[in-house]
Amino acid sequence: MRILKPGGVFGGAAYALTGLILAGLMPLGLTAWGQKPSQPARSSLDVAILYTPLLTNVVSADRFTMQGGTLQIHGQFYRGWGAVADLSVLRSASSGSARVGLDLVTSTFGARYTASLPRHRFAVFGQGTMGEVNGLDSTFPGLPLATSTAKSIAFQAGGGITIGLSRRLALRAVDAEWLRTQLPNATTNVQNSLRIGAGIVFSSR
Repeated sequence: MRILKPGGVFGGAAYALTGLILAGLMPLGLTAWGQKPSQPARSSLDVAILYTPLLTNVVSADRFTMQGGTLQIHGQFYRGWGAVADLSVLRSASSGSARVGLDLVTSTFGARYTASLPRHRFAVFGQGTMGEVNGLDSTFPGLPLATSTAKSIAFQAGGGITIGLSRRLALRAVDAEWLRTQLPNATTNVQNSLRIGAGIVFSSR
């Protein structure tokens, strides 16, 4: 199963778009960093349920979109720093011109930094996570025969904007992640994908 060939037009566009999104978030984060909190930061636990389509391709000119959702559990412990777990399930009935279905399940863990602007009820965050991806119900090249499943290490980096609606409910206005996986594809065995989504966040604050 050839999932994604890195480089080319798509690879550069994915890196560029993720970079532009994060660059756009930087002024908001710097503004929040400069604000003096009205009270000491407290520990909190957030659970986000997101719709997160994934943009990927078979080769650089053969793009396709996977549909699915993501569950994020984030615990903030010290001055904006916290730990985050990210579980994503994605599905495509036809992976570009290959015309073969593909399911992806990614589970990653890592660190997140959140900068808040309480008076404006929104927060920006950046995060980096690492874990595993499982490819299912597809065709992956291998020796001596191709297989219907495969797994590899997965890296994610990105960020987003959360807008508070109430004390315990918020809107994740944007959640953008670059995803790098290493599933077999008969070429470089490396995939670079772009995931952009939105959803609802439940908080223990």
